[in-house]
Amino acid sequence: MVVREGDSVATIANRLHRAGIIRSALAFRLVARTYRLDRHVQPGEYRFTQALGVPDVVRVLVAGGAQPEVTIPEGLTVREVAVLLARHGLGPAESLLCLADDPEFLLAAGVPGPQLEGYLFPDTYRFSSVMSAGEILGTMVRRFHERFDAERHQRTAARGMSVNEVVTLASIVEKESALAAERSVIAGVFYNRLRIDMPLQSDPTVIYAAPDFQGDLTRADLTRPSPYNTYLSVGLPPGPIANPGLAAIDAALAPTETPYLYFVSRNDGSHVFSVTLAEHNRAVARYQKDPH
Repeated sequence: MVVREGDSVATIANRLHRAGIIRSALAFRLVARTYRLDRHVQPGEYRFTQALGVPDVVRVLVAGGAQPEVTIPEGLTVREVAVLLARHGLGPAESLLCLADDPEFLLAAGVPGPQLEGYLFPDTYRFSSVMSAGEILGTMVRRFHERFDAERHQRTAARGMSVNEVVTLASIVEKESALAAERSVIAGVFYNRLRIDMPLQSDPTVIYAAPDFQGDLTRADLTRPSPYNTYLSVGLPPGPIANPGLAAIDAALAPTETPYLYFVSRNDGSHVFSVTLAEHNRAVARYQKDPH
């Protein structure tokens, strides 16, 4: 028997009854509520190989079914998420990717942008192998809506931005920052650039749109016209470039007030921040052109 995320106790009770696992759906509901367990039933696949009383069935469902945990790290693209899910036996990556550009699925799932990218919330999930691609991806989008709560919607509106714009900026911050302490500073740098119509000049946005990227940005990549080429286009790209975690989203909603307009990697995960182009060029010369 399968319990899906969001199933009500009544739905589960009826399913158990139809499967012959329990004699009375009403008894199951009463016991679940008596033990105050009705909100703690875990989604999953369950096999009942012996007769159990209703209280024991409830306890089994609360303990969780035989489903492996799947952890989706922050900063993966939709394609990378699909490949990871496929490795866990949750369907072909192509089946998952088919929904990424399906307007009907995006609308039904409540995706607040024109693309799925950005809304597969990074977290740990328990998915059943019998779940469809739509159910799996829909669960991840619902998790995004749970985390992007009313307070974050209020902060989004206060900044005069859409949810898609905030998630787009958060995805860039996610890809640019390796250190938690730098996320809000990097977000502040990008806000400063947006404020003066300075190109964001973010390598990860160019990489996102580069076909067959091999690991090193080339001059051809940086000069290729694309709405995601933030060296050529001013403003945010049209959508997220990855699926950001909550910390990156919060950094985009609460950036550090900073005078910086530039930053460059020290090659150890941290960055040097600069106010002027001259300062930035010196930092580039030290850490990028001649790291030794």
